[in-house]
Amino acid sequence: MAKKSLLALGMSVVPLSSAWAHVTVHPKEAPAGSVAKLTFRVPHGCDGSPTIRLRVQIPEGATSVKPMVHPLWKIETVKKPLDKPYESHGKMITETVAEVIWSGGSLPDEFMDEFSLSLRLPDRPGETIPIPVIQECEQGMYRWIQVAQPGEDPKNLPEPAPLLKLTDKGETHGHGQGHSHGHGAR
Repeated sequence: MAKKSLLALGMSVVPLSSAWAHVTVHPKEAPAGSVAKLTFRVPHGCDGSPTIRLRVQIPEGATSVKPMVHPLWKIETVKKPLDKPYESHGKMITETVAEVIWSGGSLPDEFMDEFSLSLRLPDRPGETIPIPVIQECEQGMYRWIQVAQPGEDPKNLPEPAPLLKLTDKGETHGHGQGHSHGHGAR
C-alpha cells in the first residue's frame, strides 16, 4: 500500500517539475510600446550546481531598461548605440541597454528565485518576442536562447528562450506599468 501511495505522489509531481524546467518571463504578455516590469523565474541550478550568474539579453527595440536591485547580487549592464536617438527630459538618449547581468550571488539548485527589470517594450503589437537568458552555474550553464521555427512545437526545445507576447495597447490585462514621457524611440 505504501508503494502505491509513493507512486501516486511521484506521478503527481512529474507534470509540475516539467512545467518548472526552464527560465520563464512573467507576465507572458504586455501592451506593445508600454513600460512594463518583467520578472524572470529561475527554478533550478545546473544539474545540482548553484546558479551564480544570470544574463538577460534585451530585445531589439526595447529602451529605458532599469534592472531591479537584488540583495547580495551585483548588477552590470552592457550598452549599445541606438539606431535612432531620442530626447527624454531635455537630454539626448543615444544608447540603450543590450544586456543585464546579475552576478556574485549563489542560488542553490534546490531553491528558485526571481530577477526583475523595467523597460519600454518595442511597439510591435501582435509580435511574440524571445528574450534570451544565459544561466551560469558553478559547474555548467544553460543557454535559454532557442526559438521554435514555424511548425515546430516550442515545448520540444531543450533550452527554449522565454517568450513575451506584445498585445495591442487596448488589451492591457493589467500588465502595463510605469508612466510615459512620450519617448519617440521604440
